[in-house]
Amino acid sequence: MPPLFRRLSLLFHALRYGIRLLWLAAPPDHKLQWIATLIERVHASGNGRGRLHGVLPALGPLASTFAEAVSRRPELATGTLHDAIDAIGHLEDPLSPQECEQVLTRTFGAPLAALFESIDLIPLHSGFAEQTHLARLAVPVNGHRDVTIKLVRAAQLQQIGDEAALLRWVARWLEKLSSSARRLHLRELAESFTQEVLRRFDLRAEAANLSQTGHHFDGDARIVVPDVIWELSTIHTLTIQRIDTLSAADLPGLVAHRVKLAPLAAHIVEVVTQQAFEHGFFHATLDARRVRVSIEPDTLGRLVLAEFAIMSTLSSPEREFFVHGATALFDQDYGRLADMHRDAGHVPTSTRTESLEAELRMRSEAHFADQPHERSAGALFHHLLHAVHPFEGAVPQRLATAQRSFSQAETLARALHPGLDTWNIARGVLSDIAKRDVGTHGWIKRVSKELPHLAHMLPRLPQLAVRYLQHQHDSAGTKQHAQLVHDLIREQRRTRALLWACAITGMLVGAIVAVLNYWA
Repeated sequence: MPPLFRRLSLLFHALRYGIRLLWLAAPPDHKLQWIATLIERVHASGNGRGRLHGVLPALGPLASTFAEAVSRRPELATGTLHDAIDAIGHLEDPLSPQECEQVLTRTFGAPLAALFESIDLIPLHSGFAEQTHLARLAVPVNGHRDVTIKLVRAAQLQQIGDEAALLRWVARWLEKLSSSARRLHLRELAESFTQEVLRRFDLRAEAANLSQTGHHFDGDARIVVPDVIWELSTIHTLTIQRIDTLSAADLPGLVAHRVKLAPLAAHIVEVVTQQAFEHGFFHATLDARRVRVSIEPDTLGRLVLAEFAIMSTLSSPEREFFVHGATALFDQDYGRLADMHRDAGHVPTSTRTESLEAELRMRSEAHFADQPHERSAGALFHHLLHAVHPFEGAVPQRLATAQRSFSQAETLARALHPGLDTWNIARGVLSDIAKRDVGTHGWIKRVSKELPHLAHMLPRLPQLAVRYLQHQHDSAGTKQHAQLVHDLIREQRRTRALLWACAITGMLVGAIVAVLNYWA
């Protein structure tokens, strides 16, 4: 369909369904949730789904699946979008072996026979606009011979980009024609949706995320992170070390390979907690499908996290708030946590600390009545973040995403080992992080961050002192201050002369030693 005609057709459907829905679906926040509500109502209106699929062949099925899921769990809008992408992945046809060979040859810039000893052109997995192949390198790279190649289908990705551009075009025109659309920032919503979809297929970012996670857990015996084969990674391909794994939810398979489930379950909780609240860099859509376990002899039983495309970060203030806030909550110090919420700006300044403290106590105390092995740290952390809602407060969305990832890790760990005490595991890990933050290690870390600033400030301290004293001299007008200023200037000149003398002497001594060594 010509682009202009497609735009006009899309505009017709947007005007037909959109103006009234823009007014009905107008929550103050939750951008992706609002988009899902809009699509869900279009889907519910007669043949709206068929019209949507006809106008947007690629995004139509995704939007419908996303809307159906998020209508049941609206608080999980961001993660549900990627769940919807996974859900419709099986509906997409992979490239044929001949097409795949042509695409890979063109992408790598060399015949496949020159790069690989063998390659399976039938995909191991095919998803939404992507597929995965197994291969064996002709020449090992960094000691790795068996690799996995993730290939993005460029034509389908281009179609998704074109349809997303149409959505943004319609949003731009609706904002020009409708005050309601302007009030809802429709262009911003469309842009957010587009970025959330397209970053799923940014293989350069995924390779960087994978590499950074490997550096964070370098030498850690609990987890193995596949190495990136940078020579064979492009904007359309991601080549990584192949590790034989099983899903963490495959209990019979894990037992058959003699994987110890209790340590594995504990490691899941520990690693995910450290990812989010120590490194501040974690999986934003973590679930059982993205947690695997190595079954190779050298790394048997280690965690292998997958799908590094959707990662999220926590800033230092966000990470420190959660770590120290969770520690206060574990200690049942609700007053301290209430003060932390106020200091972080999560509640209006008019909120009384006593009221917020009472809300936290009312929500949390029931969790402490259970036996330790029955307590859920993830449920407690939910109250840590959401107790501010009755006071018209809110925490950053990234903190809620981190809490959701932890809750999913806790659920998976208890499925592996029902008697696991996830409460005390999380408490111990967060307590260790908090101690490092306030201990010598944390002090050195904070000082090291200030050193670049100090390096610029220290040489200026004598001049700043002179200026201060000169100001004092001008205001007081005493001879004592004038003499002190004179002495400081003289000492500053002497110090500068001494430093130059030391530098010149050092260079001369070095030159003499070099000449003597040369003639010797």
